[in-house]
Amino acid sequence: MSKNIRYLVPLIIFIVVAAFLYRGLSLNPREVPSPFINKPAPDFTLQKLENMGEQFSNKDMLGKVWLLNVWASWCVACRQEHPLLVQMRRRGEIPIYGLNYKDAPSQARQWLKQHGDPYEISVVDFQGNVGIDYGVYGVPETFIIDKRGIIRHKVIGPISTNILNECVMPLVKVLEQEDPQVTPTEYQRVEGCA
Repeated sequence: MSKNIRYLVPLIIFIVVAAFLYRGLSLNPREVPSPFINKPAPDFTLQKLENMGEQFSNKDMLGKVWLLNVWASWCVACRQEHPLLVQMRRRGEIPIYGLNYKDAPSQARQWLKQHGDPYEISVVDFQGNVGIDYGVYGVPETFIIDKRGIIRHKVIGPISTNILNECVMPLVKVLEQEDPQVTPTEYQRVEGCA
């Protein structure tokens, strides 16, 4: 009897490890839960990238649905989503504000001149403190913020056409219809926003 158990234990361990690996490999790395969903966006007041003598605060956006896109000139993945953001700006679909993360302002300005500027305003987070407040751990990341200043969704990595069409814009349309005086009891889900 003990001889059979000796062969069974490694088999059971193998099955358990294989199940964990299978589950882990089937997860989408873009679907990292954020503790900020359904919570007020952390406050910030930062210098504007184009005019360092002026400041912008996220409180200026209360009453509007908007995107906060975290980007940097050194970010390779930002180049993937950038043309799409520029197209969004041209179409006027939603206001996009940039948080230039841990970047030299001169390089960031040059990058925007070269590739186009999709932002209503981009602000300088040179030390990365605001990024830390928002739980940023990779660039790019984009936050959908509602009229009350509550983060309603976070896109990790570059925004693609599919993410834009299946998640971002449907959620924006729902949020634009909500009454800013009524606090939602739960996160408004859109099927494309997993």
